[in-house]
Amino acid sequence: MNNKIHNHKHLEERRKELRKNLTSAEATLWKHLQRSQLNGIKFRRQPSIQNYIVDFYCPSEKLIVELDGAYHLDFAQQNYDYERTLVLESLGFKIVRFENKLVFENLAGVLEEIRKCFR
Repeated sequence: MNNKIHNHKHLEERRKELRKNLTSAEATLWKHLQRSQLNGIKFRRQPSIQNYIVDFYCPSEKLIVELDGAYHLDFAQQNYDYERTLVLESLGFKIVRFENKLVFENLAGVLEEIRKCFR
């Protein structure tokens, strides 16, 4: 039995595609998370955990940061996000979500909320 939950091979191409095509909000936040810039904590972008690709993941904190655009307002998408959150939380991950527009309107506040999640 394979207990590996990170970066399944079948999602590799999709992860690469997402990394190459970041939304403007993801690119903006990534500039502040990459190279351990936030409190010396390492983040990864678009890794997979089980069959889900998350926006940003901090292994040492078991923290997932998700940015939500307008399509997350769709009822079906909200249900999917809810189920996905339950699965990831059941595996011991903490998930923090921000609307894309918040990254542009209050980046300092977003970064502070992420910092508050650190142990």
